[in-house]
Amino acid sequence: MAENDTKKAKAPSEGSKTASKVKELTAKLAAEHDDYLRLMAEFETFRRRSAEERLSLVATASADTIKGLLPVLDDCERALQVLESSSDKAAQEGTALIYNKLMAYLKTKGLEVIDAKGKPFDIDFHEAVAQIPSSAPEQKGTVLEVVQTGYLLSGKVIRYAKVVVGA
Repeated sequence: MAENDTKKAKAPSEGSKTASKVKELTAKLAAEHDDYLRLMAEFETFRRRSAEERLSLVATASADTIKGLLPVLDDCERALQVLESSSDKAAQEGTALIYNKLMAYLKTKGLEVIDAKGKPFDIDFHEAVAQIPSSAPEQKGTVLEVVQTGYLLSGKVIRYAKVVVGA
């Protein structure tokens, strides 16, 4: 009978050991689960940031390439202006064809011409190279002439339009 009492006395003690062991393991599992969730969140952030950096790198590379082509567009525009007074229709059409194809391609890449002539002067898009006194008051602060065409690439200015402003 004494053995039975000893077993009964040990039983509650073993139950409390088991309960404390379960609590300990549950706490450890919760900590591991929390660590796992944090690691997954960090990995998601890393993956998103890496994707954004890749896109930014591609955009920067294309912007540099397009900036390099802007002088070619300027030359085509000058050639078209010179050829307007020429009687050589083949040269006019050929130059216009080259210019239009190049512009069409660059537009698919996000290039836009800054429309400046006749618009109010805006320092966000225009660079004033000269001011001309204007006789009409409505021309004051207005772009009278575009010296060099400005361009936007995906909504950002890659070259300001160089303009003459009425004063």
